Amino acid sequence: MKTIHTYIIVALLIISGNSFAQQTPAGKQEGPVTIVGATAHLGNGEVIENSLIIFEDGKLIEVIDASLTKRQYPGKIINAKGKHVYPGFIAPNSTLGLVEIDAVKATVDQDEMGEMLPNIRSLIAYNAESKIVESMRPNGVLLGQIVPRGGRISGTSSIVQFDAWNWEDAVIKENDGLHINWPDFYRRGRWWRGEDPDLKANKEYQENVQNLSDFFAASKAYLDGNRDYKNLPYLAMEQVFSGDKKVYVHVDGEKEILDVIQFKKEHALSDVVIVGGYYALDVADALKKNDIPVLVNRPHSTPEQAYEDYDYPYKLANLLHEAGVLVAIESSGQMERMNTRNIPFYAGTVAAFGMNKEDALKLITLNTAKILGIDENYGSLEEGKSATLFISEGDALDMRGNILSHAFIDGREISLATHQTELWKRYSKKYEEQEGE
Repeated sequence: MKTIHTYIIVALLIISGNSFAQQTPAGKQEGPVTIVGATAHLGNGEVIENSLIIFEDGKLIEVIDASLTKRQYPGKIINAKGKHVYPGFIAPNSTLGLVEIDAVKATVDQDEMGEMLPNIRSLIAYNAESKIVESMRPNGVLLGQIVPRGGRISGTSSIVQFDAWNWEDAVIKENDGLHINWPDFYRRGRWWRGEDPDLKANKEYQENVQNLSDFFAASKAYLDGNRDYKNLPYLAMEQVFSGDKKVYVHVDGEKEILDVIQFKKEHALSDVVIVGGYYALDVADALKKNDIPVLVNRPHSTPEQAYEDYDYPYKLANLLHEAGVLVAIESSGQMERMNTRNIPFYAGTVAAFGMNKEDALKLITLNTAKILGIDENYGSLEEGKSATLFISEGDALDMRGNILSHAFIDGREISLATHQTELWKRYSKKYEEQEGE
């Protein structure tokens, strides 16, 4: 009897596992692939109406106008006439793969205890089999920067692709940047401590900034000294000072951003990126002068102040772009992991509120790749770059047209099936049957 019960339990576990497992990652590209006839949006502002795209061994070897050649096409041929081809969209400042279910503590791995944690690495906590990560791909979001949260210095991010067995397979750029949560000059009182909840000047602001500066100075002194003992946080700062690791500063206020620029100069930081930057437009000239790009928060939000234009969040990316600041879109905030799949529609909203459509596309492709430091291989459809791209039935920045037929990461054709698409098919069939009765 026990044996029968054991078999039943094992069978149920297998069925359950098969029902909820992620799609198997694609194998290495075998032979060349040719996409013919699509409108190719290169991600660098250029468009080829009738394109010929050939890639082999994971690399793009030709991206040209199909009318310029009459030769025989090599390998697998995909007729994409009437469709659109895009470079894979990139999601910066994301916690994808670090949290699966907010209410289940065991699946939450985005934060560590402590304040100054440059040695904390998000990559080793990244869950490549996350069902949320899998749901990015049908919308064309194929790459992401995985970022820890919490503390004054949250830790170090890494950049991954979204079709992998594990974090080792997923990584594209390891330890790409340090993330700092800059203190707020104004803040609301902590009601749970009996403080007035109204917005007031933060009396601890200068002290908080000084503590951060002292940590940077102490790290530099340690690295320049004899290193008689092992200090992991200080050692993690070495690539920051060498310029091999970017510094992402999460900050919104005008004064705070100006203080960040001063901090950059004082500590001789070569690559600083503003993340959030709600009031970055007020200091756009200073950002441009100091060559500091901005990852603006998702535009699908309401204005923070009553006096602001209702569409300020929609226009911010374009206004910064017009001011000469390199800008891209990130999607942190409420329900950020599942909402990350809406990145193409965030760019579409920016286009609807004044930005040229191909420039809006750059907000989630080439501009993002430049800011993250991966533009040598990703972010645009150009010869020699990675064949990370997808074919869409229509305009991928519009949810009505963002219907993918094929997607490739480094030349590997990946599955576009997810638990969500399976549920969609299941219930669509149910309602079709009801309508036929």
